[in-house]
Amino acid sequence: MTSRIRVSAVSYTNTKPFIYGLQHNPIQNQIDLSLDTPSDCAQKLIDNKVDIGLIPVAAILNLPYWQIVSDYCIGAIGAVNSVFIFSNCPIEEANIIQLDPESRSSNNLAKVLLKNYWKVNPQQIINAADYAKSIDIKTAFVQIGDRTFGKKNQFPYVYDLAETWQKLTGLPFVFAAWIANKPINPEFMKAFNTALKAGLDARENVLAELPSYAGFDLRDYLYHKLDFNLTDDKKEALNRFLEYIKEL
Repeated sequence: MTSRIRVSAVSYTNTKPFIYGLQHNPIQNQIDLSLDTPSDCAQKLIDNKVDIGLIPVAAILNLPYWQIVSDYCIGAIGAVNSVFIFSNCPIEEANIIQLDPESRSSNNLAKVLLKNYWKVNPQQIINAADYAKSIDIKTAFVQIGDRTFGKKNQFPYVYDLAETWQKLTGLPFVFAAWIANKPINPEFMKAFNTALKAGLDARENVLAELPSYAGFDLRDYLYHKLDFNLTDDKKEALNRFLEYIKEL
């Protein structure tokens, strides 16, 4: 019996179409699927606890071998509406930025933008005791995923990081890609890709299963804010982002 391919995916709403595709396709009999936070997903791939992960792209730099195994990703062309810096003051005036404990790529994206777009260097804190709750006027924080839904009106200053990246580079952004840490059978990759596409084509079914969020349009998010195709522009953005990270 052939051993199953171990797959880790992020458990946020933005990956639900992919998860739906994998769970409603014969590919499910060839994989062991686990659902994790972005940082845990990345660590599992780094530690060889899985073979394929939908990992935050910043984690690629921690892999001795990596291979893109799908034509799909978690990306955005302009504003993504789920990856933010929320701030009590203009970001140029912030003394502290709290990083998101669940994130790798978005924290690195924030660092890249602080240095290269806003040209500021606030103190960076990971695992802040008052993460996302500080009332200090000079404190900002990075937050990603479902926890941001409907929050845009709760803070005086809000920065969409994918939108800001596009202002800096003129490129779309890739938050996460399907990456393997070892060579994967091409026939499996073809079937895997087919299952992911089927999930994207079934977004109406996905939406029917999702809870609603006050002040947040899930349909707009899954159809328009997120862009799932790993295009040449997105691959260029991915490589550009990795180069920026190396320069931090």
